[in-house]
Amino acid sequence: MSFVTPGAASANDLKNDRDLVSLPDDSISSLDFSTQGDYLAVGSWDNKVRLYEVNQNLESQGKALYEHQGPVLSVHWSPDGTKVASGGVDRAGRVFDVATGQAAQMAAHDAPIKDVRFVNVPNAQGPILATASWDKTLKYWDLRQQSPIATVNLPERAYSMDTRSNLLVVATAERHIAIIDLNNPGAIFKSIISPLKLQTRVVSCFPSANGYAVGSIEGRCSIQYVDEKQQKDSFSFKCHRDQVSQGARPEFNVFALNSISFHPQYGTFATCGADGTFHYWDKESRHRLKFFPNLGAPVVASAFNSKGTIFAYAISYDWSKGYQFNRQDYPKTVRLHMVKDEDIKPRPRKR
Repeated sequence: MSFVTPGAASANDLKNDRDLVSLPDDSISSLDFSTQGDYLAVGSWDNKVRLYEVNQNLESQGKALYEHQGPVLSVHWSPDGTKVASGGVDRAGRVFDVATGQAAQMAAHDAPIKDVRFVNVPNAQGPILATASWDKTLKYWDLRQQSPIATVNLPERAYSMDTRSNLLVVATAERHIAIIDLNNPGAIFKSIISPLKLQTRVVSCFPSANGYAVGSIEGRCSIQYVDEKQQKDSFSFKCHRDQVSQGARPEFNVFALNSISFHPQYGTFATCGADGTFHYWDKESRHRLKFFPNLGAPVVASAFNSKGTIFAYAISYDWSKGYQFNRQDYPKTVRLHMVKDEDIKPRPRKR
């Protein structure tokens, strides 16, 4: 299918965006805003997790920093805003306690940890951390114990994971997608093959927790519903591609879809790509809401704050061509964008 596509935004729409202070020294991998205030966690390839406070004028202040022993691949705030979890190439899952300013290892795998998420598990007495790894396992950790409370064998190496309410989705190598109902966290509820033909890059759950979006390296996104009764509403669309020739069979350069972030109030979403752009979309009306100009380098990660008024996006090398193509002069920045209601608000659905 194709989206209704309005004209692109101009550079004027980004002129007031602000860079974070005290930026990482290497590529950025992950961004996450706390739900309890405008605090942003940033994970990067310089082995560090940085925490910032952001205000409504897009001014930022560094608040804390802690380290892994290898590149950090994922960061996630706890629901109560008191802790930040992170995972990385050092195969360790760490949790930073905001009150004490201390970080401790809470999880371990046999291969790099690709994603970490705090999850809602029935009858849990404390916060539960889920970690998905290239060792083809998903593990759950009670922060008061040293051993995992459950382990789920995944069909392949974990590439992306997200959760909302009782829904947990893990996308792996070979295009597998494992869907887990957190009422029964130790088992895969449903396993499917991605409807996208090439390698999965990112998965992101709807705020309504009844489905998820998946993006691939081929500049495509798929909207998928979990309930069989809603499967008719699932669809895929093209994005993050440049047309390079005209004619009956036009040619395109296609780019990886690196990040999908849902707006917390409206359920609309942003996609960020290796083409250096980000877009706002409305899946209900199948309408592209806003197309922002090229930033000159891949947009690798993104996050909305809890009110949906600030959109953070990271610009850096995405490692898609290997280490030899990384350069010292490559951008390494996280920018803050004020979200206009008219840019992100859903469009009336056509009947």
